[in-house]
Formats: sequence, structure tokens, C-alpha cells
Amino acid sequence: MGIGAAPALHPIMDAAIAAAREAGEIALRYYRGGFEVTIKPDLTPVTQADREAETAITTRLRRAFPDIGFLGEEFGQQGSTERRWIIDPIDGTKNFVRHIPIWAVLLALQEKGQVPAGVVLNPVSGELFWARKGDGAWANDTRLRVSDAATLREAFLLHSSLSLLRPTPYWPGFVRLVDGTARTRGFGDYYGYCLVAQGKGEIYVEADLKPWDVAPMKILIEEAGGRLTDFSGRPNIYDGTVVATNGRLHDEVLRVLRPL
Repeated sequence: MGIGAAPALHPIMDAAIAAAREAGEIALRYYRGGFEVTIKPDLTPVTQADREAETAITTRLRRAFPDIGFLGEEFGQQGSTERRWIIDPIDGTKNFVRHIPIWAVLLALQEKGQVPAGVVLNPVSGELFWARKGDGAWANDTRLRVSDAATLREAFLLHSSLSLLRPTPYWPGFVRLVDGTARTRGFGDYYGYCLVAQGKGEIYVEADLKPWDVAPMKILIEEAGGRLTDFSGRPNIYDGTVVATNGRLHDEVLRVLRPL
């Protein structure tokens, strides 16, 4: 991690950060006040905060960029699919409803299948992470850089819920990673990726994901010098599985994780 002046914000980034902040203010009011929880068909929770925050993002960005479409967790696909914003208004809703302060607004721009820009905002802590292709990955004015760890033995392995990994054919490989790394931490959702981008952890493994969970993380990890793929090694946000690393360990992690 290095400290320096962040580049002047591109209009896309400026608008995305402003939209994330507006959505974060809405979500934070509910977080500090009260809300009702509804269980969706996929058995995940949703609140008024999720819906209102996503609406705020789409309203603001549609006004600024009327030709760009949307893919959101709460309201699905709207408009163009070639160039669209991918939105998770509250990543970590299960934390949100329990008042655990590890949740964030996620927003990314996708163009022809690529993700050139992303924003991650934790409204509780005020932490803002952003990345744009060629401009680096940043936490406010601090440029992010992955760690230089070159062996599994010195690596911190991060994960989300173990119950999501256990039913997959990759569980034995994950156990091999646990046995082969220095320490394991269960920082799920957006937070694990940000720790890798900051060089505070080396490996993040997660399953049962949607594209809005991953999109801004891909550009954040890559612009910090790391690598993000699915469990098969493809640089894809639609598989439902993700390995994010400091890059140096990526191929070895994929090899260990692969079912025998």
C-alpha cells in the first residue's frame, strides 16, 4: 500500500462515487433507525433500504448517462446490456440486518463484458474504495497494492461462509488451502476483497455469488496488481465462484483448490 495523490476523477467515476454516497446515506438511515426484513425466494434477506438505495443509484445515473443500462440485485436488468451499471445496493445484507458494520454499496460499470470501473463504499466506516482501468486502485488518497507474498505458507487465506463452500466439489481443495496457509480468516462479502487489494491478505475464496457481488471487486483487485478469476481460472464474474489473490499465488491456489 502506498500513499500519494489520487488522479483527477473521470466523469464516470465522479458520478459513480456520488451515486454510491447517496445510496449509502439512505441505507445508513435505516441501519441506525429501523427496517422490516423480507425473505426472498432464494432465502436471502432484503429490506426497504436495499430497494430504496438501488432506486437512488439508478435514478441519479440514468439522469447523467441515459444510454447506460442497469443490472441490479433488486430490480434486475434495465436498458442496455452492452454498457451497463452493475449494482448491489447493500452487499452484506445479513450483516446489515444484525447491525454488524461490515456491509457496503457496490457499483461497477460493465462495457462489452469487461469491467473498467468500480466503487465500494462502507457507509458505517466511511471507507471508500474505487478503481478505474489504468488509474489504479484507491482507498481515498491511498493507492492500493497487493502483497508480495510468494508462498502459501506465508499467506493469509480469507473466505466467506464455510457452509457455501462445503457442498461444492472444491471443499477438499479448500481444506488443503487451510492446511497450507499461515492463517485463515472469515471476512466475507466485500471486505475480504478489499483486504487482498490492500496487501493485508493474499487469498480470498468465495462461492454462491452473483455478478453484482463480484463486478467492482474484479477491477479493484486487478488495478491493485492482483488477479481475480472463477475456480476454473477464467476471468469471469458470472460463474458463481471467485478466487482473488495477490497474483503471485494465483496459479498455485487454483491447482490446490482443483478437485483431485
